[in-house]
Amino acid sequence: MPSVQDVIVLLKDALQLGDRAQSFSEVTRLLGHVPELDSLAVVNVITALEERFGIVVNDDEISADTFETVGSLHSFLVQKLNA
Repeated sequence: MPSVQDVIVLLKDALQLGDRAQSFSEVTRLLGHVPELDSLAVVNVITALEERFGIVVNDDEISADTFETVGSLHSFLVQKLNA
C-alpha cells in the first residue's frame, strides 16, 4: 500500500516542486496553497496516479476535497486501490 511519502514524491515529480516537497506532510494544504497545482496540473497528477499505481480515475470521482491536503489525496488513492 502506498505511503503518504509516495504521494509526496508523486506530487514532487508531477508538479516539478524540487526541494519544496521536502517540507510536505500529510497535513500540507494543496489546492489554493501550492501555486503549481492549477487545473492543468490536477490532470497531470491524476494521470501520474493512474500510471504509477495502475488505477483508473473517473471524472465524477474527483472533487476539490480530494486535493485539499496531501492526506486527502493519499486517502483517495488508498480507497481506489482497495476498491
